[in-house]
Amino acid sequence: MRALWVLLAVFTLLLLVWIGLWLANKDRVPRGVSIAGVEIGGMRPTAAEDTLKAELGPRVNDPVQVRAGEKTATVVASDAGVQPDWGASVESAGQVSINPFRLIYGYFADIDLPMSSTIDEPKMAAELERLSQELRIDPVNGGVEIQGGHVITHDAHEGQDIDREDLGIELSTRWLQPGGIEASLLDTEPMITQKEVERVAQGPAAKAVSAPLTAVGRDDVRGVLPAERMGEVISFTPDEPSKELKTQVNADNLRGILAEGLKASEQPKKNASIDFSDGGRRIIPHQDGVVVDWEESLKDVEQRITANKDREFAVQYKDEPATFTTEMAENATFDDVVGEFTTGGFSGPSGQNIALVARTVNGAMVAPGDTFSLNSYTGPRGAAQGYVKSGIILNGRADNAVGGGISQFATTLFNAAYFAGMEDVAHTPHSYYISRYPAGREATVFEGAIDLQFKNTSPYPVRIDTSVDSGSVTVRLMGVKTVNVESINGGRWAPTQPKEMRISGEGCVASSGAPGFTTSDTRIVRDLAGNEIGRNTTTTVYDPEPIVRCS
Repeated sequence: MRALWVLLAVFTLLLLVWIGLWLANKDRVPRGVSIAGVEIGGMRPTAAEDTLKAELGPRVNDPVQVRAGEKTATVVASDAGVQPDWGASVESAGQVSINPFRLIYGYFADIDLPMSSTIDEPKMAAELERLSQELRIDPVNGGVEIQGGHVITHDAHEGQDIDREDLGIELSTRWLQPGGIEASLLDTEPMITQKEVERVAQGPAAKAVSAPLTAVGRDDVRGVLPAERMGEVISFTPDEPSKELKTQVNADNLRGILAEGLKASEQPKKNASIDFSDGGRRIIPHQDGVVVDWEESLKDVEQRITANKDREFAVQYKDEPATFTTEMAENATFDDVVGEFTTGGFSGPSGQNIALVARTVNGAMVAPGDTFSLNSYTGPRGAAQGYVKSGIILNGRADNAVGGGISQFATTLFNAAYFAGMEDVAHTPHSYYISRYPAGREATVFEGAIDLQFKNTSPYPVRIDTSVDSGSVTVRLMGVKTVNVESINGGRWAPTQPKEMRISGEGCVASSGAPGFTTSDTRIVRDLAGNEIGRNTTTTVYDPEPIVRCS
């Protein structure tokens, strides 16, 4: 009985302690609880909220580090729409349990809970997008190329992206963690994988450099693409739909390399021409040509280079008849002025150069379908050919150089071809406007760099006739007139003001400058019955002519 009474007394004491502890803690936060590292266990809810606000409130605008592998970024919780919910955070701790064991455990426990927050979804989405961009590592496609007859590979590398949904949860609950946040990663595979690199390197690329490609022409003339130059012809390009490296053949480069050897087996066509020198008319007969049929000859070339088709093959030829025959030349007439133009306002050295280039070009004939190139026809225009120093435009300002003034002849020839209805193949306007030329209808030339070219698109040949007097140059295209041409200027707009330049040295040419502007020209081509057969508008932008001060 004594032992029973002792047990009863102990039980009663424990019961009283349990009831006392529960009564003392039932309206408080459970013991041992902390929120984001701030201890609030044993506090009344209002006191716990005040403690959290005091301890954690100032940290709402602190930057939070986000780690993603080797990359890091920072974010401010409030910028991401995260705001602490103090009441919900305290409520998340729960209530004091009536279970005596759990009640006593709280005095020894250490339970850290995350902060509860409210989320502004649009702000969160915007910050997650930004973090995704900053923490992303784009995958690197593998590649294969041929250099100097060797196969060079470039390894593929996986990229990384972040799990936005998981990062959003982490950011909304763990933004107060002292060590920041670790983002969950998603691997991103490159389009061209390492496996594809190995397939191409060991397959078509290796085959390409295994031996030369030989094209055999007439009389055993050969064109050879050596393995050392294979990289000029073959490339391997990523193809998105198939996620493979597709073989690309540069047909122009291949023809150029093979033609180095095969050109000796060709006979290019030569149109008939007419020599008007010495005031006479001498016919140079035409010559029909035979040339390599590249389209037919190279139709299986990819299989020959990267697969198992024979690497030595016979090329095909095709006839290339002259387009302007001896008979046509004999019957050609040059009685009509099909296009003409005159410019003036030059003197001195410029006039010497203009007269010389005009004499050189005078009598040049352009057969139907042929293209006339001023630079090619005249050849070099230097001191050795009799040209002298005169005015040019250099770096946007006036200067002097051998051959200056020839651009005036180019402008005159350009306009004669313009009004003859010739096709404009290449012309370059001056950088700033020169008042003696029609705006938007003028051309400059520079030996070896800037050319004037036009194509004779009429069915008849034309002869270029030139004449020069003391202050003007005239160019006429003579032949058979088939069209009338009208020019319509579109006016001037978008003016730009000149800037001042200070130049030192004896060669400086002072200038008061002039505004720049934009203009347009519309050419309307009609047949002789008045029917419109062509219309084209070109726009020209002139820079402002600088104000040059010499010192």
